[in-house]
Amino acid sequence: MSNVFDVLKERGFIEQATHEDEIREMLGKEKVTFYIGFDPTADSLTVGHFLTIMAMAHMQRAGHRPIALIGGGTVMVGDPSGKTDMRKMMTVEQIEDNAAAFKKQLSRFIEFGGDKALMINNADWLRNLNYIEFLREIGAHFSVNRMLTAECYKSRLERGLTFLEFNYMVMQSYDFYKLYQEYDCVLQLGGNDQWSNIISGVELIRRISSKPAYGMTFTLLTTSDGRKMGKTESGAVWLDPDKTSPYEFYQYWRNVEDSQVEKLLGLLTFLPMEEVRRLGALKGAEINRAKEVLAFEITKIVHGENAAQDAQEAAKALFAGQGKSDSIPSTTFSRSEFAQGMDLITLLRKLELINTRSEGRRLIQQGGIYLAEEQIKQFDYLVTEEDFSDDNELMVRKGKKVYHQVKLID
Repeated sequence: MSNVFDVLKERGFIEQATHEDEIREMLGKEKVTFYIGFDPTADSLTVGHFLTIMAMAHMQRAGHRPIALIGGGTVMVGDPSGKTDMRKMMTVEQIEDNAAAFKKQLSRFIEFGGDKALMINNADWLRNLNYIEFLREIGAHFSVNRMLTAECYKSRLERGLTFLEFNYMVMQSYDFYKLYQEYDCVLQLGGNDQWSNIISGVELIRRISSKPAYGMTFTLLTTSDGRKMGKTESGAVWLDPDKTSPYEFYQYWRNVEDSQVEKLLGLLTFLPMEEVRRLGALKGAEINRAKEVLAFEITKIVHGENAAQDAQEAAKALFAGQGKSDSIPSTTFSRSEFAQGMDLITLLRKLELINTRSEGRRLIQQGGIYLAEEQIKQFDYLVTEEDFSDDNELMVRKGKKVYHQVKLID
């Protein structure tokens, strides 16, 4: 049986490890309890989280025990890693609602129950801490001078780092220590932007208990020019189908850069690496076939095979003149709303294809809006019933890739 460390390495996950040889040996000879943290900053996980979820799934398939740590406590402080400004503060009610949504989503990818996997909320111990006792027991092990050299803090010092955020590293380290004490968790995993926080937790356990603990980080999803993946013109790419439809989700992966295909197939699918390399080696127009496989496989994992098939059919209906279009995002209006005509920019706002009227005017000016494949160049164009087909449908297109179907009912 292959060592999961080698599997993760071959598939492109591993970026850094505190003790690479020791971690590999440990993962090859015993069942290891490990954890990954998820701060519930929104009511859905994103594709950025999905990479760490896939790593967690590989680990569980290899016989190890995951802990999904929901950050109901740490999110009240906010992780400064990778942020240029302080996070927006949320109420306890918002945090609890988001945490519940995370739990539901994670259960689709990881098998919980029994000794298979645990889902724990750090609010259970962080929200009721005695501050003075915490400072004496935990704070004494942290050097402020050393903390300030951490990348997550250095990038914020010029703009201003609050004392609230400065506590985040200590709290995350304490999480690792608590999980080590209560669940024999000896390994923390996370994105590469968590490296400083993970090292801090490893060192805290080793100082207090004089026993080993380990950390490992994964590559971040970035474009070829280094920008974080997972953003579109309309915002983040969510795992919640009500926030990003399966069709939009499929299209996001279908349109990635050619140079990214092999890497993403390795990280975000369970396809054998022989197939990943074969697909990644395709050139020219053939790379589009690899992109279709990529989009289908990721959509299948996140939304199920039926949703992936529907999304693929919808894409064929638009781009290849075949298949079904049922999964294209659509909005239904009453016929009466178009009796006197609806101006195009108002329609685009209602369809959430633009955020402001000025954005709509700019798109129209640049030739980026189409009604039934006809380019519209008038800012004040009135959309009427005459623009709709005999089936009472109208396809609105933004740019080359964003489609939205409008339907009329009496």
